[in-house]
Order: sequence, then structure tokens, then C-alpha cells
Amino acid sequence: MKTNWATGIVIAIISFISFILYMVITMITNQQYDHDLVTEKYYQQELTYQQNIDAKKNYESLDEKINILNTENGLKIAFPKSFTPEKIKGKVFLYRPSNKKLDFEIPISITKPYLLVPEKNLLGGRWNIEISFTYQNTPYLTIKEINY
Repeated sequence: MKTNWATGIVIAIISFISFILYMVITMITNQQYDHDLVTEKYYQQELTYQQNIDAKKNYESLDEKINILNTENGLKIAFPKSFTPEKIKGKVFLYRPSNKKLDFEIPISITKPYLLVPEKNLLGGRWNIEISFTYQNTPYLTIKEINY
């Protein structure tokens, strides 16, 4: 069978359209390419942006910083020794960039100078940890990336 140039152009166009459709369908249906927003309450968080900046400045002005350690029992978050543990109130939010279903939040209510995040809640890999707390009516905020 002899083909002319018009048939070649039609075959090339159909091949190109098929390739594009294949890529679009793959990107839509494959969970590997599922990218969500960091937070669903984006605009509500924007309203507290200046408060977060002030809380970060308060944290940076501390002489002793929070220490995060990987232990066999989980993730140990040690607060400054100069703080009375019972007066520390707030939350620890762990965000997994690769899977939002693994995100969780732990309230800070401690009697020892540290908080232990159980190992059963953590999978190996990269985590973003946001520690937001108040001590003597002063807000503090720190955000770090860790590998567990």
C-alpha cells in the first residue's frame, strides 16, 4: 500500500493527540501525581500571618532553643530547661509533604521538660514539624524539617 504525504500528516496528528490524551489520563488517575494544597484553610491562616511572624521572632530571641531528637521510642521534643513544663501550652503539628493522610497534631500538655511523639505515628522519611506554644502569655513558633 502506497501512502502519500496527507496520510502521513493525519497519522502524525492522531499519534500526537493519542500521546497527549494518554498523559492527561495518567496524570489525573495516578495517585503518585496527586498534589494537594499544604492546608485546606489557607485564607484563615493568612489572617494570622503577622502573629506567626511575631511568635517566630519571640522564639528566635530565646537563649535556649527546642531540641528535637530521634529516639527508639519516637521523636523527643525537649523544651528549654528554663521553662516550667506545666506552664507550656500549645500544639505540635507534624506535616508529611508526600501524604496528607499522615498529618497529625498533638496538644502540648506536659509535666516533664519534653514531649514524646510515639514511634507508631511516624513513618520513615521527611516531616515538617511546627511547634506552636505559649509560655507566660508569650507566643512562640518554630517550623523545622526533620528526617525520621
